[in-house]
Amino acid sequence: MTTKLLTALLLGTSILGSAGLAHAEDVTLNIESWRGDDLAIWKDKLIPAFEAKNPGIKVVFAPSAPTEYDAALGAKLAAGSAGDLITCRPFDKSLELYKKGNLADLSALPGMENFSPVAKSAWQTDDGKASFCVPMASVIHGFIYNKDAFDKLGIKVPTTRDEFFAALDKIKADGTYIPMAMGTKDLWEAATMGYQNIGPNYWKGEDGRQALIKGTQKLTDKDWVAPYEELAKWKPYLGDGFEAQTYPDSQNLFTLGRAAIYPAGSWEIGLFNTQAQFKMGAFPPPVEKAGDTCYISDHTDIGMGLNAASKHADAAKTFLSWVASPDFATIYANALPGFFSLNSSPVKMADPLAQEFVSWRGKCKSTIRSTYQILSRGTPNLENETWVESANVINGTDTPEAAAKKLQTGLDSWYKPAK
Repeated sequence: MTTKLLTALLLGTSILGSAGLAHAEDVTLNIESWRGDDLAIWKDKLIPAFEAKNPGIKVVFAPSAPTEYDAALGAKLAAGSAGDLITCRPFDKSLELYKKGNLADLSALPGMENFSPVAKSAWQTDDGKASFCVPMASVIHGFIYNKDAFDKLGIKVPTTRDEFFAALDKIKADGTYIPMAMGTKDLWEAATMGYQNIGPNYWKGEDGRQALIKGTQKLTDKDWVAPYEELAKWKPYLGDGFEAQTYPDSQNLFTLGRAAIYPAGSWEIGLFNTQAQFKMGAFPPPVEKAGDTCYISDHTDIGMGLNAASKHADAAKTFLSWVASPDFATIYANALPGFFSLNSSPVKMADPLAQEFVSWRGKCKSTIRSTYQILSRGTPNLENETWVESANVINGTDTPEAAAKKLQTGLDSWYKPAK
């Protein structure tokens, strides 16, 4: 064998060896998700930011269709073909995966200390002892308003309930705008943007929500009936034919400039920014009197967990610790205005409407929707029944007291609080 040939062979072996070594060190993590809308954000912003700081770990975002996600994920987990990282829905769906052994316990993951108990509650066991997903984002409830309409009519942003109804009266008397865009046809709108929006100021957020779970408060108590009494007063301000008005109808009425106020979830921000041709502002649910503590529904919406069967658990934990970091929070919240970081570190957002919503965390106490944890596991389902009764109260087909009694009777039929 010639010296040249020998050198070439040795060099080739060396190159192959080093290439093989580099290949062996590279780990690819796959993310399961239902958020196909976020594909570009992951591909262009989030993944490059992580990979730049973590050479040797590659990440692939592989979403399924939202309606197919739960079934597709279940089939993949059963077959052992699911990705390393699992995007988590809040509460029972993810708790079920944890109980089956599909999601790993992340209680000791570095970074979990960056989240409050409320932020973690959507991805914990009922006793709070195990956390199995890193909280990623929440949505906040409040009211979006047409600034041009308010300026034209000389209306100040209301902070108390009296000011709120005075503003609605002024808008109605003027006649240019529908005072408030919300329909009852789709049911969930009345509950989510109505009852769950204004309710926390009455039942004192987490105090009331936890008391309901413990059984020390009931839905027939004054603080739970009172939001329905307020909702019943909304009827004259919702415009003609609101009973037949769908959720997209409400969105259109507001973005076309025909309604002055929109009871909202912050997820509307991205869409409204592209559609509304007027300046917008937002205000939190008004309190009874000036100086009262305010409460907001800051509802846990999306998290990320570790597939317990992942062959790359260490790399996946490195990624999840990054998801728990302020760096991730800043990129994610700015890329998706209206989906707010659950990280305790403040995140500065470029979008003024998103910044307004998230600023309420600094002056109000956060809670989550009262029906989501534990209380909707049985039949009748409290969440779905709350949709129906919220619409009935606004429509005037049920009194606030009758609605509350139906909900509590339904809950009592299957739910027994833990002793």
